[in-house]
Amino acid sequence: MNLNENLKIFLSEVSTDFEARLLDRSGCIVFQNSGKRGSVKAFEASLDSFISAIKDIRLNIVEFIKIKQYEESSWRDAGGAYFTNLSMNSFVTVQTKPIFATLAKLIGWGCGKEAKDISDNFIELNISNIDKALERLDSLASLYEPIRKNPSKSLIQSKSISENITFDIAKPFLLLAGISGTGKSRFVRKQAEASGDGKSNFKLVCVRPDWHEPADLLGYVSRIGGQPEYVATDVLRFMAAAWREAFDSVDDAGLLAKADALTPYWLCLDEMNLAPVEQYFADYLSVLETRQWDDGVYRCEPLLTAAVIAQLEDVGRNKLRENLQLADEQWDGLWQAFCKHGIPLPPNLIVAGTVNMDETTHGFSRKVIDRAITLDFGEFFPNDFDTFLDDQPPPQPVTLGYPRLTSVTKDDFAAVATDSAGSKTVAFLKAVNAVLKGTPFELAYRALNELLLAVVLAKPADDKALQAVWDDFLMTKVLPRIDGDEERLAWHGADSADKTVLDGLLDTARSQLADIATGEVRPDLLRTTSKGEVLTVACRSLKKLGWMQQRLTANRFTSFWP
Repeated sequence: MNLNENLKIFLSEVSTDFEARLLDRSGCIVFQNSGKRGSVKAFEASLDSFISAIKDIRLNIVEFIKIKQYEESSWRDAGGAYFTNLSMNSFVTVQTKPIFATLAKLIGWGCGKEAKDISDNFIELNISNIDKALERLDSLASLYEPIRKNPSKSLIQSKSISENITFDIAKPFLLLAGISGTGKSRFVRKQAEASGDGKSNFKLVCVRPDWHEPADLLGYVSRIGGQPEYVATDVLRFMAAAWREAFDSVDDAGLLAKADALTPYWLCLDEMNLAPVEQYFADYLSVLETRQWDDGVYRCEPLLTAAVIAQLEDVGRNKLRENLQLADEQWDGLWQAFCKHGIPLPPNLIVAGTVNMDETTHGFSRKVIDRAITLDFGEFFPNDFDTFLDDQPPPQPVTLGYPRLTSVTKDDFAAVATDSAGSKTVAFLKAVNAVLKGTPFELAYRALNELLLAVVLAKPADDKALQAVWDDFLMTKVLPRIDGDEERLAWHGADSADKTVLDGLLDTARSQLADIATGEVRPDLLRTTSKGEVLTVACRSLKKLGWMQQRLTANRFTSFWP
């Protein structure tokens, strides 16, 4: 039996005061009030609207789990606060009980309950039921679409880009560098709003100049008062919130996460380099490299180890569990996994640090830069004063998603039309590394893996698009590592007398990026036009290399950082 026929029969068999039915042609749900206060009134909303409401419930399950037994004012308030779909937000404030009853039916049908078990006054809210319902409802909704959007479609394979397409980044750690006031923190907030409600999946943490150890970020065990207690931080609580979204199950090796369709959780470390990053961020930098997706299974070493939690007695553990908002019985499995295996990095956590370089801040070691994607904000998301007061909106950033790959194979390159074996990309990096050979800036396997990841995720359809990926790699992974005076930047290659590494990289970039070296012809991978179309820009790395070279000539010292 088809899904639409199945749902129509299910809704007809449900015996409640609030009838609902599925329309044949449009895939909309018609639902009605009970008529007890006068005439019966009917309302109509799309499946997508109801799916959006159920996703909002899942995203804010901690709040909704408290009101799974219907109570009018609580549901009106919760729906008004958390339903992001305009139709659902409006309906829930004036037709609260009909919306509740219809959601109960759809979730019940989606998770396999029988029609006789559906109630007007109760929804069995738990993550498992909601996920099953969302999967089934999404399949049903797809039957009414002429062409189903493909969320993994390349951003650069067609002339137009859907605003709903998410571009997965190669690594969940960004450094947003630029002068003050360019919109770095706002960018992170807008990314959270694009993929979630912008509240539960966004956390702004202001870095303090006196942070000098990981405890400043993650918390610590306090023994003041006799019994040990764990003093949790906003960062640790935010990680737990991301795990509530991602948690699937557990095995002997550790926590298992859901493989897909997770909401990205954006942690913004504002003014990240006000304190020495290598000190307070050391644990994160190490654990970041242990992330692994293997056949859809995510694993990672713990950032907060089980041994630390084991130091706590029952009272202390219970307090920590409550502090991490895991007290409800539905989180028993997740909490037990934390106690046994520690708290790893969630797969859907993206850390973005905003960076200013001035007399109040610290520099970055290559240990940090190698583990991050560094964006010169002024180059990737330039401020255009001329359009500030215009009615026409400026170019828009694409929505960034969390990494769902940690390494690539030849099979992954089969979908890359212009470099199906990955050999072009490997040759490009070898040419770059030949310039860096014998210098402190030489690249290793980590850089190769992340470049290959970037190509696989972008799926470039032609040579210009492929070279755009290489261009951004130079800007985000290679040039941020380079600084120093003429002696430090001396080039040791053939015919390199009196030349610097910057000279060698300029020659290599002009050769390797020949199709995009002149004019504004390369696709911008991180922005679109205001209408969602591909935006073309000039080669970024050549411009940056020229700027760094001029700085070296003028000051006898240069660096990537503005």
